Amino acid sequence: MKLLSYRLNDKIYFGPKVKKEEAVWDVLSIQETLQVLPSFPTSIVQGVSFGMDFIEQIRKLVEVASKEENANSFKRSFTEIEWLSPIPRTPKNIMAIGKNYADHAKEMGGVANDFVVFTKAPTTIAADEQTLTVHADITSSYDYEGELAVVIGKEGKNIPTKLAYDYVFGYTIANDLTARDLQTKHQQYFLGKSLNGSCPLGPYVVTKDELPNPQELAIVTKVNDEIRQNGLTSDMIYSVEQIISEISRVVTLEPGDVILTGTPAGVGKGFNPPKFLKSGDIVKVSIEGIGTLVNKFE
Repeated sequence: MKLLSYRLNDKIYFGPKVKKEEAVWDVLSIQETLQVLPSFPTSIVQGVSFGMDFIEQIRKLVEVASKEENANSFKRSFTEIEWLSPIPRTPKNIMAIGKNYADHAKEMGGVANDFVVFTKAPTTIAADEQTLTVHADITSSYDYEGELAVVIGKEGKNIPTKLAYDYVFGYTIANDLTARDLQTKHQQYFLGKSLNGSCPLGPYVVTKDELPNPQELAIVTKVNDEIRQNGLTSDMIYSVEQIISEISRVVTLEPGDVILTGTPAGVGKGFNPPKFLKSGDIVKVSIEGIGTLVNKFE
């Protein structure tokens, strides 16, 4: 199932994409109008904690609504909604893995390190199709990083590697935008990774049942339709299950947490001369089975 969050008439909604249509089912309105279920989560993050039961609830709502004579009244066209990140706000900082692809580590002037984790502030979250700034007043080296992002579905600590997928709700696309000069200046990642809008996510979160093996997906990043990154998640040094297990040794993972899994080679800094983002650029990050995350910069 492909789930999205959106704003309509100053209210935040969520729902599944309508199959073969450029529209979303308004599951909150379905529940409010038809009272299909005894209760239903009012936000996607709240629902994530119920795992596959949440998905079954959504399927039930759509099944009932689709049989109504006025079924179309429960659909919202993509042209009338404002897209939001599928996870509009995480419970804590977004967690991310650094140098998790050997070729990317090499292009950054080093080798693959031990397990590297950094975070991005929740205020970095932005949406598909949202116009973002290159923060020219703060940085002269704003860079892109297309990545697979994992959405955690239930609380866990000291999670064994072999059980890690039990804690996954689904997957989305991230662009881990980075001010390279701030990274160098501060000798750590947080400030350079935490400019407002520097973590667009979307357009959907795809539930794990539709992507049973996250280690066999193609990732392609284009800047103004020029292919810059063309990688495979099978090239990760640390797999999704290893990442979840290792982080959970120290941090208690919670429903709605998002983990970025690293980026393949081809970032702007890796070119000679570097190809950093500038006003007018359009970045598209595509991941097989999820879709394409698109942002224009000004």
